[in-house]
Amino acid sequence: MTVSELTTSAQDYLKMIWSATEWSETPITVSAMADRLGVKPSTVSDGIRRLSKQGLVTHAPYGSIELTAAGREHAVQMVRRHRLLETFLVEVVGYGWDEVHDEAEILEHAVSDRLIRRIDEKLGHPTRDPHGDPIPSANGHPHTPQGSPLTSVSPDRTVTITRISDADPEMLRYFTELGLAPDTRLTVVAHRPYADVTTIRLSDRDVDLGPSAAEAIWVIAS
Repeated sequence: MTVSELTTSAQDYLKMIWSATEWSETPITVSAMADRLGVKPSTVSDGIRRLSKQGLVTHAPYGSIELTAAGREHAVQMVRRHRLLETFLVEVVGYGWDEVHDEAEILEHAVSDRLIRRIDEKLGHPTRDPHGDPIPSANGHPHTPQGSPLTSVSPDRTVTITRISDADPEMLRYFTELGLAPDTRLTVVAHRPYADVTTIRLSDRDVDLGPSAAEAIWVIAS
């Protein structure tokens, strides 16, 4: 079975399961998947059972969901499709980085492997998408994400943004206004846990970030 032979929901489930542990060590659960998809847990449970029968996942009752080797292969292919499409939409079509996630969610199920190869060639084989998420290689090898959450960086350290979560388009637009994007350099001034504020210094000003904004940013040492 190829990834194109899977149903749209199966493709979505596998991609979500894999992506959940790319930047976190916590495997995803049925309830968490249901929350993200906006469906009932019973609907997700039915889908997971079908994937289990196909040998693509393992799932202990009320426990986390794990991909099998075959499931992981299909999931990585879907992640590659999604991130190449996002990159193509930004670099070639002219979309904003806050506009591409939903478009790529639709297109990734319709494009052929041949078109994905052509897009990859057209873009010069990019290694990350507009948000900094690594793009798996053509042979299905996922590149290891680099970076640490901004919230974990000690004050007075200068760092470079390596990735910004694309979960919230409004937040991406906010970051655009602030001048925050992958490759932006900044200095962590202070974490104020009781005020839920992280203060960063850009080249010309200090900026206070709330918890959701600070948690969306991953950085590496400059």
